[in-house]
Amino acid sequence: MVRGQPGPVLTRAGVVGSPVAHSLSPVLHHAAYAALGLDDWSYERAEVPAGTLRRFVEDLGPEWVGLSVTMPGKEEALALASEASTAAVAVGAANTLVRRPGGWYADNTDVDGLRAALVEAGLQGARRAVVLGGGATARSAFVALQGLGVRAVEVLVRDRLRPQTAQLLESLGLDTHVRRLADGIPLEAAEVVLSTLPGGTPAPPVRDGYGDGDAGGPGPVVMDVGYAPWPSPFADAVAETTQGRVRVVRGTRMLLHQAARQVELMTGREAPTPAMDLALRRALEGRAQR
Repeated sequence: MVRGQPGPVLTRAGVVGSPVAHSLSPVLHHAAYAALGLDDWSYERAEVPAGTLRRFVEDLGPEWVGLSVTMPGKEEALALASEASTAAVAVGAANTLVRRPGGWYADNTDVDGLRAALVEAGLQGARRAVVLGGGATARSAFVALQGLGVRAVEVLVRDRLRPQTAQLLESLGLDTHVRRLADGIPLEAAEVVLSTLPGGTPAPPVRDGYGDGDAGGPGPVVMDVGYAPWPSPFADAVAETTQGRVRVVRGTRMLLHQAARQVELMTGREAPTPAMDLALRRALEGRAQR
């Protein structure tokens, strides 16, 4: 087959969830396939509402090798798998399904993506973290942070911590303090601050320990796992309070690195992360110009 010429699709993968129309996963996976010379691979979107993932997976033909799973199907993905990674089991949710001879294997590459994005942002030697939210993405964050050496975490939630999240934190051995979002985000309390709140959620107040001119040090690594809309209310609140001194890392960095791990799981090849990163940057620039 001549590179760049259309040919038969022999292997299929895709992203499922609801809504899924604006997912950037196809941009990343198509870039990976092109860089790897996988001209007979396709990557598609499919709208799969809550409660229908098992039926969708059961109807897939043998040419399907993997799925990226976004909300609301991550817990369903774990439940239907015949085998799962330690991370997926710990989090209680999977964002990746890979077909294996004995059935579907579930993994949670959000953990890998968060870890890589935080290291890329300069995080090292962190012991304390603040995490906004207590759902499945927050649980991925706790696993990633514990793997990076964090030992104490403040969890900010609207009301109370979910039992599944509390159990995970206990199993990880993290010194945990639960506080209300309405009490404010203590930027000065940790080396890393992560927001896992849904995109567009109004930002809680930000404590200004890093907003005055006398605050020492570079401030924490701050990341919003969301990436649309951008800047998010959280990113705007941090920038305003700290007078631009603290930069908020956009969740597209996590998206890139978790997709790279998915490519490796589905193809068995090393992910061409630079090519994927370039395609993602161009896609984001294109959306910003619309």
